[in-house]
Amino acid sequence: MKAFRKQTYSKSATSNKMSSRHLWRILGSWIIAQGVLLGNPAVADTAEKTLSYSQLLQNMDDGEVEEIDAYPSQNIAKVTLKDDGESIYTVNLFEYHPELLEKARANNIDYEVKKAPDSSLAMGLMLNLLVILAVITLLLMLLRRTSQAQGNALNFGKSKARFQMEAKTGVLFDDVAGIEEAKEELQEVVTFLKQPERFTAIGAKIPKGVLLVGPPGTGKTLLAKAIAGEAGVPFFSISGSEFVEMFVGVGASRVRDLFRKAKENAPCIIFIDEIDAVGRKRGAGIGGGNDEREQTLNQLLTEMDGFEGNSGIIIIAATNRPDVLDGALLRPGRFDRQVTVDLPAYNGRLGILEVHARNKKLDPEVSLERIARRTPGFSGADLANMLNEAAILTARRRKEAITPLEVDDAIDRVTIGLSLTPLLDSKKKRLIAFHEVGHALLMTLLKHSDPLNKVTIIPRSGGVGGFAQQIFDENMVDSGLYTRAWLMDRITVTLGGRAVEEEVFGKAEVTMGAANDLQVVSNLAREMVTRYGMSDLGPVALESPSGEVFLGRSWQTQSEYSEEVAAKIDHQVRAIAFHCYEEARKIISENRAVIDRLVDLLIERETIEGEEFRQIVAEYRQLPEKQLASINLAKN
Repeated sequence: MKAFRKQTYSKSATSNKMSSRHLWRILGSWIIAQGVLLGNPAVADTAEKTLSYSQLLQNMDDGEVEEIDAYPSQNIAKVTLKDDGESIYTVNLFEYHPELLEKARANNIDYEVKKAPDSSLAMGLMLNLLVILAVITLLLMLLRRTSQAQGNALNFGKSKARFQMEAKTGVLFDDVAGIEEAKEELQEVVTFLKQPERFTAIGAKIPKGVLLVGPPGTGKTLLAKAIAGEAGVPFFSISGSEFVEMFVGVGASRVRDLFRKAKENAPCIIFIDEIDAVGRKRGAGIGGGNDEREQTLNQLLTEMDGFEGNSGIIIIAATNRPDVLDGALLRPGRFDRQVTVDLPAYNGRLGILEVHARNKKLDPEVSLERIARRTPGFSGADLANMLNEAAILTARRRKEAITPLEVDDAIDRVTIGLSLTPLLDSKKKRLIAFHEVGHALLMTLLKHSDPLNKVTIIPRSGGVGGFAQQIFDENMVDSGLYTRAWLMDRITVTLGGRAVEEEVFGKAEVTMGAANDLQVVSNLAREMVTRYGMSDLGPVALESPSGEVFLGRSWQTQSEYSEEVAAKIDHQVRAIAFHCYEEARKIISENRAVIDRLVDLLIERETIEGEEFRQIVAEYRQLPEKQLASINLAKN
């Protein structure tokens, strides 16, 4: 590093000398050019009449000239005639004009050589002063930039962490909703910083590090802001990417400087966002890892729990990729706690909606409970974005408050995409209508399927021609415990679009519109066979999630089963897909009349709500009203 600094100083000094030398040469050349090129500029005169040189000589011979004032520097002469003494005539002279002086002597004419007022000296001086001032300003700017570069070289290894004696983020624990378990664990950290005697009296030690783990948008950084707002202690915040630089050793130097400052201000909190940028597994990937990143990680491990302790320093880190972190970083003594910040359940979503709806003008008809039930799987960021989109749509439509229509449109926009101009009545529109009605009908009739929310043929951005939207069971989504019957019905529903195309138009008219549906079916059926044990092969897991070679895992993928088992797996996957496809075709064939009625209605309205869809199906199937109500109640 010293050699690097000396080299930097020598280069900067040499460049400064060369720049100064060139600037002074340019300045001298400019001054010389001013003297050569500017010369003596002509001075404007107020004369209004002129004479030619030959006319002047003729007038002198005729005795009409009274006085001549010659200005050699300007090659002109001012002539006064006897008959017109009030006017002065201007005559342009040649460079050599001896005959003029001879005729003036011969005719006794007053001839006087005068010096014209010359302002070239003042103008040249003013121009030169301006040039000198510009050069001096440029030199000062270069010197200032050089001094800043030298200062940056001295601070190259300094920490870039933002430091606040009392971080005033404007976020408190009351502003964080939907992650109550994580709040409780982190509130203990804040309590220890404010009242450490409660824990030390019984021999308890505060965790040295807390790792926040969870999907993107669940509120990890928001929790860190809340801790900073509640703790009232010095707070350092930095991103993991700010440790990594091109030069080896700079990241480790910044880690040392960060912990040195933290020790001086203990007790304090250090928050490292996206720690996976610096804490990835060492030696991962082909040909080893990055030397700079590994040295930075080694220094971080030493500072967190090395030979010298760091009492009073609590490290909070956040990542959504805990699987890539080095094992030494996750052990107790460094990150003692791993707090999972997961996707919110119904109560959590309701609390998040209440927080973000504080500054929104909502219509009394808007029900946050209904929105929370319609959005299983949404993160806190998704819910905030959805309410913001609803507010934008309200302003665009010039309404005074957000209505349920804007909320529904905002949910569709966030989950599916921006709505486009509806298609004209054509063969393509009719084909899309049959495809989506096939999905929606199976959602309505299958026993274990989630109920239909709405079906539409309004196209969306991203190539979506239409969609049939379900209301997923929040308990099943939150727990992730999907039954075999639900998975089989899900595959049947997914194949509904392809089945109705073949049933209505024939095999020759089947389109590529079901390409994505077939991919979903293949993946889901294969997981049922190889991972969930939901086939005739028995309760065995034949495949595991594939590892990534750049995370230190195997480069060559080895088969976990024989070729005979692989053939059986393929047979079982095809059997599941064909069974569900035949089931879909059977249901569609039995309800062809209601499909035609629903397609005509969908082409006319472009959107059918789930409740109306179920009523039409019940009428055609001649179901009693009570049975229809029981179906809706069971599915909702």
